[in-house]
Amino acid sequence: MATSEKIADAPLPLAEQRRRHLPAGAAFGWLAAGWRDLWRTPLPSLVYGFAVFLLSAAVVWCLFRMELDYILFPALAGFMVVGPLVAIGLYRKSQDLEAGIQPSLARMVFVKAQSGAQVWFTGAILCLLMLVWMRAAVIIYALFVGLRPFPGLDNIVAMLTSTPEGLGMLVVGTAVGGLFAAFSFAISTFAIPMLLAEKTDAFTAMGTSISLVFRNLPVMLAWGAIVLVLTLIGLATGLLGLIVIFPLLGHGTWHSYRAIR
Repeated sequence: MATSEKIADAPLPLAEQRRRHLPAGAAFGWLAAGWRDLWRTPLPSLVYGFAVFLLSAAVVWCLFRMELDYILFPALAGFMVVGPLVAIGLYRKSQDLEAGIQPSLARMVFVKAQSGAQVWFTGAILCLLMLVWMRAAVIIYALFVGLRPFPGLDNIVAMLTSTPEGLGMLVVGTAVGGLFAAFSFAISTFAIPMLLAEKTDAFTAMGTSISLVFRNLPVMLAWGAIVLVLTLIGLATGLLGLIVIFPLLGHGTWHSYRAIR
């Protein structure tokens, strides 16, 4: 009998402790919490979002200026890969609000993470992953279209939907891009907030992030869908929507970390 009581009182395995059993609808709660953080001392968040808009617009302008418009779509997709790193200042604001500290733009820009340089090492890995994805997209284009020049943004949709090569490239590119997106989401969505708030190393943080995502798959799939849809809306508005959408998702991601971790 004593043995049974000891077994009953024993702590759950770490894997089970991390399985929060949250419903998919909890992701909308994180979004609502992010919305509240956005409008509590809103100016720093909106300035942060405006800076992200300017940076994104500058990248797009440079691609056209350098006649690299053929990598525009992979570059925009790559934005979601490095987004968690760019949002680190927004995590800081949400963390400050929790701690009762007055948020400021200076604290959001000059972030001192508990893990020190490990957060920037993780950022370098994410940037490398984005470059690999962009190179893979160019290779996929070459495999299906050959040496023909990029038809331009005006004609790319027609080529993708009305030719066998275009349809094949669309299917394969979407599948490969989806794998890159899923992997980057899994390794980064909790890793950057964790490196900000806890003293750990980059590989531990990324491994923990993967574990947390896959042990809480229903709610994380819902959160990933929310991030994707809102990011697409931001891009569809000529990037202007990112001024509000990026801070909203950044603050919401912090609350997802707090709920899961």
